[in-house]
Amino acid sequence: MAEKKKIATRESCGNALAALGAEHEDIVVLDADLAGATKSGIFKKAFPERHFNIGIAEADMIGVAAGLSTMGYVPFAQSFAMFAAGRAFEQLRNTVGYPHLNVKVCATHGGISVGEDGASHQCCEDFALMRAIPGMVVMCPCDDAEARAAVKAAYEHEGPVYMRLGRLAVEQLYEDCADFEIGKGKVLQEGKDVAIIATGLMVQEAVRAAELLKAEGISARVIDMCTIKPLDEELVIAAAKEIGKIVTCEEHSVIGGLGEAVCSVVAEKCPAKVARLGVNDEFGHSGPGAKLLEEFGLSAEGIVKKVKEIL
Repeated sequence: MAEKKKIATRESCGNALAALGAEHEDIVVLDADLAGATKSGIFKKAFPERHFNIGIAEADMIGVAAGLSTMGYVPFAQSFAMFAAGRAFEQLRNTVGYPHLNVKVCATHGGISVGEDGASHQCCEDFALMRAIPGMVVMCPCDDAEARAAVKAAYEHEGPVYMRLGRLAVEQLYEDCADFEIGKGKVLQEGKDVAIIATGLMVQEAVRAAELLKAEGISARVIDMCTIKPLDEELVIAAAKEIGKIVTCEEHSVIGGLGEAVCSVVAEKCPAKVARLGVNDEFGHSGPGAKLLEEFGLSAEGIVKKVKEIL
């Protein structure tokens, strides 16, 4: 495991885009007047002629990105998840999804960990919204290396991609992700008593939870599911067949996200017990991001509690 340095995946995305921009002149970056917060300013500093601030007009930004994609460019549109997925949903559905255009959306500040910005900005519905758009790839990387690999994979993928990135700095789990593939999960730790399938910053908490469970004699298989759509069904089915008990973990509503995606596979192809850990049918509220994660049970301790319930 890599040295425990911390970096927010939104910053990883900014660094990755700047690096890719040096190799590929067709990359352009669009921003909705949030270059500092989304870290698209890193790309702007390197390639000011390929960075476009559309202003506080997210729907317009997606329309511009769609147009640029038809001219041979690969646009990366960036804003907060609440605005990129929420405010611009109709444009993403009809202007990008329907014609299957090559537009990439890098949505930062997703989930409860946005913290002090409160419920209006804590988007816990974006996975559900984006999964519902036909042909849309949905990803949520867990650390710096995986985020940089996901950005590269998004560029190489022909078609629309939605990627959620975090505000909080998170520990590095990977040295690199050279073998990263869209639609493929990774087993980080083997186990036989329960499978923990996590995405985003909940992957770090799943690893911590596995250590806590180990101390109590419980063996957990930990799976990093960066791509929520298309889901790695093989890993899910293997967990269902070989273990029979699965806990899903996400910084998203339990409605429409990773948990429901896993449940759909299990129900149709290999029945097993599944417990979903996420934000229940409620809004968040203002507070420090780390404290809110604890309050909503989105922590290693929360995972341990959920595992014990299913066992």
